[in-house]
Amino acid sequence: MKKSLLVILLLPVFACAQSAFDGTWRFEFPRPKPHRVLLRGDILRIPDLKINVKADGTDQPAQGLQSYDTIAAKVVDDKTVQMTYKKNGKIVASQKDTVSADGKMLTREITYPDPGNQPDTPKFTFIRAAAGASGSHAISGTWIQQIPTTYTIRYKGSPEGLTMLTPTGEPASDAKFDGKDYPVKSGMAGRTISLTRVNDTSIDQTTKINGRIVQVDHLTVSADGKTLTIRSEVKETGGTFTQTGTRQ
Repeated sequence: MKKSLLVILLLPVFACAQSAFDGTWRFEFPRPKPHRVLLRGDILRIPDLKINVKADGTDQPAQGLQSYDTIAAKVVDDKTVQMTYKKNGKIVASQKDTVSADGKMLTREITYPDPGNQPDTPKFTFIRAAAGASGSHAISGTWIQQIPTTYTIRYKGSPEGLTMLTPTGEPASDAKFDGKDYPVKSGMAGRTISLTRVNDTSIDQTTKINGRIVQVDHLTVSADGKTLTIRSEVKETGGTFTQTGTRQ
């Protein structure tokens, strides 16, 4: 009888146990790397995106990338270039880069189609750091992306999985610790994540686009519960980077 009573008393404690990941975490953005572009004649080169294509509006092979397999670049006018990224013949993203009249700012508008839903349409701005080569299009040169100094990630955990919430409290992703792929509700179409629970304070997250792994993140909460470290492996480039957030 005493043993049964002990089990009954302990059950509510386990049921209410809070995930180590619960809450809002504030991260500092890493300093953005220079974004170099050269469009001269009919050739567009963007080295950090591994883009080297003719700017004639036709679909051309994208070498060594998993997110998309073709790129089409088109000069709209002397200040604007339109790009379309496809995977297996389907558009995964459209991008319009526009240089300001004074040539000092570049605005990038991206559209991620999401059939049946409102498309995701983020916008980014870049400040010119260096002029382009003589005789090149206005888009040419070195640009530095303008970003906030900090950003936040909000998680809600459970014994079964982990939910990442938007600033308005809606689920951006909701995945279980079962290794299955779950959709991400923003960004590039076809993006999914799968989760593996390593222990109470560590989770491995695998991000795929159209079924191919593009990034693996290792999330770890410190022993005192005050910091969250995310170590990321970028499969397309082979690079790694680490971010450390503080609990708010």
